[in-house]
Amino acid sequence: MILSQTMVAESDIKVRVSDSVRAEIPQFGSGMSFATTTTIEEPTCEFFPAIRSGSFADIRGRDTMEDEHICIDDLSTHLRSSVPSAFYGVFDGHGGPEASLYMKDNLTRLFFQDAVFPEMPSIVDNFFLQEVENSHRKAFALADLAMADESIVRASCGTTALTALIIGRHLLVANAGDCRAVLCRRGVAIDMSFDHRSTYEPERRRIEDLGGYFEDGYLNGVLAVTRAIGDWELKTPFTGSSSPLISDPEIQQLILTEDDEFLILACDGIWDVLSSQNAVSNVRQGLRRHGDPRQCAMELGKEAARLNSSDNLTVVVICFSSVPSSPQQPQRRRCRFSVSDEARARLQAMLGGD
Repeated sequence: MILSQTMVAESDIKVRVSDSVRAEIPQFGSGMSFATTTTIEEPTCEFFPAIRSGSFADIRGRDTMEDEHICIDDLSTHLRSSVPSAFYGVFDGHGGPEASLYMKDNLTRLFFQDAVFPEMPSIVDNFFLQEVENSHRKAFALADLAMADESIVRASCGTTALTALIIGRHLLVANAGDCRAVLCRRGVAIDMSFDHRSTYEPERRRIEDLGGYFEDGYLNGVLAVTRAIGDWELKTPFTGSSSPLISDPEIQQLILTEDDEFLILACDGIWDVLSSQNAVSNVRQGLRRHGDPRQCAMELGKEAARLNSSDNLTVVVICFSSVPSSPQQPQRRRCRFSVSDEARARLQAMLGGD
């Protein structure tokens, strides 16, 4: 994440590359939902993902590591549910590491407890999924409000947030900022989130409608993203009116099928130098070579470094099959040649003459 030079706070704090978090999550009651979402409809099937994941993080050339991430492959154990489930998050901080670290340490509590995560049903239906979406939005809002207290996070500090929740065959991705989630479906990259930057036209219109502006691609000349958690130094002047900078996530839902191979969550340090399709192809090739999602995450990070990404790098690779897909064997082309009757007669005459 990049702030304009006038707003970057100097810090002598050295943060080591974060490890994945495994949180103890209590069981909860049900909640209400009024939010809408983007849903990608898929045909029903009996496929259930066999989830495994791996992650990689690298400080690169920065003074501090402002990225954090969460990997919980066995969420169903914590939720005491028979429905296979998992939870992941990538947080790209700016103005210091405090905001992203707060998200790593507190989001599971905010999401699964304070936001009233609904009780896991035996059958996942649309009503339950809407309740889950509402919990997503409430958790992001609670985190944002918590950071308004400067004793927790400085007002000049903030973070993007990207989460992926898998419940049975259902995938829900929530995003605020410019981290990105990309699904691999039979080798084709499908973006499961949108980068909240000035280049994203719906966000540009939203900002301008609220009286905000962009200067050299920065929101109000300061911030590279249009959605973030924290950054109350930018939000406070808009007390009593809507701030252009918001924490509300965009959410996409999808029903996984056997065609869906894996999901990549990564910070903008990856996407600044790699397209979604390039990243998917890189990971897919790695899975076919060695089948290890952790090594794939590392290889993708190393590829971004080779392409001169200077930002912190964080990658999470989530596989939906216990066995990597085998490479498809190219089919041999078979050619048929037809010979005219006249040519056949000439050929027979030549052979007869010998």
